[in-house]
Amino acid sequence: MSTLKRRQFLGLAAALGATLAWGCAAVRPSASGWRERRDLFPQGVASGDPDTDSVLLWTRRPYADGRESAMLTVEVAEDAAFTRVIATTSAKVQAASDWTCRVLVGHLLPAREYWYRFVDEEGNGSRIGRTLTAPARDDPRPARFAFVSCQSIPEGYLNAYRRMIWEDERAAPAERIGFVLHLGDFVYEVVQYPEQVKDGKRYDRAITFPIRFPKGKTVARNRFWVPDSLEDYRTLYHAYLQDPDLQDARARWPFVCIWDNHEFSWNGWQSIQEFAGTEGWVPAQTLKVAANQAWFEYQPARVLPPGAKLDSFDAPDVVDTKITGFDDDGLGTEANNLAAINSLIAYRTLRWGRHIDLLITDNRSFRSRDPGNHDEINPLFEGDTLGFVPEELWAQLDAGRDYANGHPPAKLTMGDRSVDNYVAGAAPQTMLGAKQKAWFLERLRSATATWKIWGNSLGALDQRVDPQNLPPEMGRWKGAGYGLLATYDWGGMYHERAEIFDAVRDAGITGFAIVSGDRHSFWAGYAAAALPPAAFEPVGVSFVGGSLISPGMAEANEYNQNKENNPTRPLYIAEINGGPPQCTANLMLHHGVRSALEYAGSGDLAKAHAVRNPDLAPHLEFVDMGGHGYATVRVDADAMVTEFVCIPRPITRSATDDGGSLRYRVRFEVPLWQAGERPRMRKTVVEGDAGLAV
Repeated sequence: MSTLKRRQFLGLAAALGATLAWGCAAVRPSASGWRERRDLFPQGVASGDPDTDSVLLWTRRPYADGRESAMLTVEVAEDAAFTRVIATTSAKVQAASDWTCRVLVGHLLPAREYWYRFVDEEGNGSRIGRTLTAPARDDPRPARFAFVSCQSIPEGYLNAYRRMIWEDERAAPAERIGFVLHLGDFVYEVVQYPEQVKDGKRYDRAITFPIRFPKGKTVARNRFWVPDSLEDYRTLYHAYLQDPDLQDARARWPFVCIWDNHEFSWNGWQSIQEFAGTEGWVPAQTLKVAANQAWFEYQPARVLPPGAKLDSFDAPDVVDTKITGFDDDGLGTEANNLAAINSLIAYRTLRWGRHIDLLITDNRSFRSRDPGNHDEINPLFEGDTLGFVPEELWAQLDAGRDYANGHPPAKLTMGDRSVDNYVAGAAPQTMLGAKQKAWFLERLRSATATWKIWGNSLGALDQRVDPQNLPPEMGRWKGAGYGLLATYDWGGMYHERAEIFDAVRDAGITGFAIVSGDRHSFWAGYAAAALPPAAFEPVGVSFVGGSLISPGMAEANEYNQNKENNPTRPLYIAEINGGPPQCTANLMLHHGVRSALEYAGSGDLAKAHAVRNPDLAPHLEFVDMGGHGYATVRVDADAMVTEFVCIPRPITRSATDDGGSLRYRVRFEVPLWQAGERPRMRKTVVEGDAGLAV
């Protein structure tokens, strides 16, 4: 390897805040005297963002003896017994970075398996980790990864990781997972203490209490605690990374991570916090920086904090300042806001062989204000009992001044009520912001891999319903046609989503696929800018993975949809002949309200499908609002195969190595299409029973 290449790696390591370890041809046995002491490395080990010739390694070795820093040795080997060590270096840990350690190992071979471990000055060692490098850009072999999200550890257990590990260990080497794509909510900053939880439970979950913030603050009328300092955010990672199943997963595979909302704040956007029961916005520039710093310290990701040092995050000096000025893309121009959100840029790409160009976006740091989150709209929904948003109303809110080719209505109307159109002069809402969107579209158009995969923390499939078909006794629908069950994610980001999908179409891009999280449910379908009665023209495929732990709509509705004086309950929950609750919301979203009501009344799925509304959801192939688990993706030159691996509700930790039983495994095969063709998806229930999700 040339001296210039080594210098390039040194510069990259410095930019990533990492020490450089250099692979070499002189293979030798370990001489570190390593003896395993996992108790001294309480958060385990991890690796992340692999390249063809390098990977980031991570651990935490805290000290409580008053020192400010210490040195560790890292060893990288070609075998788990460390008889063939190919890289050794020293790396500093220090109190300023919460004793975390980042090491960039360079001069590795592509598509190789390596083992690594850390050793302190007394020979006390971490557990052994396994990692992989990416295949060469022209490697034609099939590629496989998993995607996951939403692991609220106080509310359950990570049995899905245990199942993933068990299956991967038994797979043929060519069919093993290459990396795990974590699409956000790695931690949940919203915490409940025992005195805030009635009977110690939330829904089916017995809440555990692994987290108490050193400082913290209460929000939402004292229902929750949230972080109020850097130490508070670090406390979250301390607790989460002591989970044995999460540790085992991070020790087996390199992770590729992006944040969602809970890594910073529940309803946060840019550096602003919003909480139920709290008046107005809470300026939180200092907490946004703290959240970014903690994420950087605990995730081995190739992200570039400005002015990064070898061993610590260089946090900008910001103060919490009210944000009043916004540019035409909705970005707060206040200097502390800009410094806070730019303190860590997490959007990036990853290439994995010939078949994967992975583009990962940050959907929280640059987004504009949600146009539905305004008090001015509240009068439209007074007295409403259905809870759906009219599709035509949301289109006006989303597009702002660009609605109807620049002719937005003066009034926003729902039924016989109207309010002034408060977004008539505003730009369309944006999730990505101008700079990130330009980067994303340029990278998407220039991607050369067979499959262009958008790693996205937020679901992109419309959550549409047809309340116009409800019987009158269930409530008066005030919309002109279809409604939306939810609007907060890409499913309601009509204007910007269409801009992206139009770019895919106009550039003749094939193999476009979206993998997402956040919804705490499994979804599969087609990426289309519009649904009937507009032209339905899919340009790709779209998947949402179920949560690892966090409760979903099905579970919440079992508790929140009252059995008495609630005519709409059958749209969400059915209990056939006194049996267990079943999620009819799956049918409502996929097939229409008539299907949901038919099944709730008869228990006959064939009859429910017979009365489906074919124009409601041609974009959907599968919906399970109660699904937990993970998804895997396998791609080659001909097809993309996605599998949903659904586990039972994870309310107790599995006692077996396989993570426990499965609810179902469903496979979606998508042949590669040509420019101008529509993508096609074939669904197969491989094992188990998907119930009302099909």
